[in-house]
Amino acid sequence: MQESTCGWLQGTSGIGLAVTPLRMEQMNLSSILTNFTPDTLTTHSWGRLKAALSLHKKTTGMCLQQASYDEDISDAEKVYQECQQSGPLSFSDCIPPARMKHCSKIGEGTFGEVFSTINASNETVALKIIPVEGSQQVNGEQQKTFGEILHEIIISKELSCLNMKEINKTDGFIGLNNLHCVRGHYPEALLKAWDKFDRQKGSENDRPDFFDDEQLFLILEFEFGGSDLENINGKLSSLVQAKSVLHQVTAALAVAEQALCFEHRDLHWGNILVKNIKHKHNEFILNGTVHSIETRGVHVNIIDYSLSRLEIDGLTVSCDISNDEELFMGQGDYQFEIYRLMKKENNNCWSTYNPHSNVLWLHYLAEKLLSMNYKNKAQTNQQRTLKSALKSFQAEILSYPSATEALRNGRFFQ
Repeated sequence: MQESTCGWLQGTSGIGLAVTPLRMEQMNLSSILTNFTPDTLTTHSWGRLKAALSLHKKTTGMCLQQASYDEDISDAEKVYQECQQSGPLSFSDCIPPARMKHCSKIGEGTFGEVFSTINASNETVALKIIPVEGSQQVNGEQQKTFGEILHEIIISKELSCLNMKEINKTDGFIGLNNLHCVRGHYPEALLKAWDKFDRQKGSENDRPDFFDDEQLFLILEFEFGGSDLENINGKLSSLVQAKSVLHQVTAALAVAEQALCFEHRDLHWGNILVKNIKHKHNEFILNGTVHSIETRGVHVNIIDYSLSRLEIDGLTVSCDISNDEELFMGQGDYQFEIYRLMKKENNNCWSTYNPHSNVLWLHYLAEKLLSMNYKNKAQTNQQRTLKSALKSFQAEILSYPSATEALRNGRFFQ
């Protein structure tokens, strides 16, 4: 699959992402942007405008506050504002030597690498490192621009912030801890970690040793989210855990639909992280009502929003992939058919809101969960009943207009 018009880092493989979200309050931009309408704001202009108007400042235990700035600033300055920097840092400023030595490569995508390390609180986190604004191709593709990377920054912050809300709340999206923009060649410690991953698992990426001292990178620090669903095939205990995974994903999508008119648009099983937990129930809030899900020992985090779409105060951020012909030509997995179905349903107009796209991905997920292997292979009455119920869910899910309606009315979740 190739880069879309907006660009994206494909879902990571191996262990997933990483620990305490950098949260952001939703912005009240309506009074400021009275001369703009959603139809006139493309992904790029909306991201530029919003970033120009917001400088996020950390506050303990709260979403980030914002301040207004001149609109006529460069994309680079907007990214630096999102990172709370006046200019690029060095790698050692961002990842001190004590943390650098703990770095292990845990995944990769078309436009970057993912490493795990520990933070100042000795918690495991994941670092997604994306080269930006350079002239050299990376893994056969052009590097992202600052303007393009704003899309991912903004959506990551908004979804991470849903864990702090009161009316529509979920912790089903990966928590974003911090952002940094750095300049310099790739550190030797990270290259050693890259080599180890390549020896053990094999990398499809170029070894990132060709960058010079002027190369810029965006580093997104995420909470540790576990391993992606594709890589834990055969490691879930049974369909009991699979049901919880499906329930948690559906609930997260429903909350984001209600809060942000959100569509993920790329929710293949590499973008669903699962980790083991001890607590038995997970709560979410949908339109002011608290609900509880039986975790069955697993917690789910959704990642990678490079194709995603959402709204804030009536303003839309979306990725226009209408001319990305290769994206719609993929074969060999139901995932590629979903891209074509989304295009058919929205008439190749990617700014409009069509929550049925989330339903398409839930149908895909149900198929994957039915085809996966599980540790417990015993065909008990419970397992047979669950498998039958999951097949019924798969048969009926496409009739719902949104994940919200599937969650409310699907018999599988009652």
